[in-house]
Amino acid sequence: MESYALLLAATLNAGTVLALAALGLLINEKAGIVNLGAEGMMLCAAIAGFAVVVHTGNDWLGFAAGMGAGALLAAVFGWLVIWLGTNAYATGLALSLFGAGFSAFAGIAYVQAKLPERTQWVVPLLGDIPLLGPALFRQHPLVYLTVALTVGLIVWLGRSRSGLILRAVGESPESAHALGYPVRRIRFAAVLAGGALCGLAGAYLSVIYTPLWVEGMVAGKGWIALALTTFATWRPARVLLGAYLFGGVTMLQFHLQSSGVALASQFLNMLPYLATIVVLALISRNPAWIRLNMPASLGRTFTPGA
Repeated sequence: MESYALLLAATLNAGTVLALAALGLLINEKAGIVNLGAEGMMLCAAIAGFAVVVHTGNDWLGFAAGMGAGALLAAVFGWLVIWLGTNAYATGLALSLFGAGFSAFAGIAYVQAKLPERTQWVVPLLGDIPLLGPALFRQHPLVYLTVALTVGLIVWLGRSRSGLILRAVGESPESAHALGYPVRRIRFAAVLAGGALCGLAGAYLSVIYTPLWVEGMVAGKGWIALALTTFATWRPARVLLGAYLFGGVTMLQFHLQSSGVALASQFLNMLPYLATIVVLALISRNPAWIRLNMPASLGRTFTPGA
């Protein structure tokens, strides 16, 4: 039973990385912007956060540096796509390629670097509960903040005026512009927020989840986060559930390997990506369901007065 508790704890840890990035991309897409640059933003944020923690010993400064790096790259993406009208898909792919190359170059000096001793986080009293304590109540605070962020997004998107305006921009930017809302500025703000959350995911990956720096360490998690938004049909609660599902599949491969299951390691390594493909294939069988939940202007450029 103890092994299953540890598996659940590792699932929550791994799912947090995916959930943070996917929630950021969901904010982008709710505003009608598709950003394929999550992988690059997460990589640059991972090295930025890791480097700051190496030099300061403060995890939260590392998270702030990661969010700043993600937001900075997202700002460049937003300027190119929203104001200059470049193709969002090509620009996002370029951002991913840039992030992979730049992070590899910037991280050369940190490959062998080590972080300070980690603090063991335990929720008082609850952390001592047999089985449930190690599984649920000995996580980093950011795990619980991610759950709170999900709840906050649900309330904000569904009940607040600014959240409804963001959704209106994603559904019909022309109508929102006619009502006097600054569509491009709203989209840019959404892109910045999405980039900051992708950056936080990258910093969490290198500072808490691993914790170390290795070139290309994001290893496709940015693409899985992008797929999660479709898998979740653009709903925050489903994003969180999907992140834990894929995080569980990722951890399951290590659990099976340690249990001596006679399966090729290559097959186990591809399990998370295989699960992504299978889920998306099942969802795509009902395109009407996707269209019902997908922001109507997703991927469409908007130019005032055009």
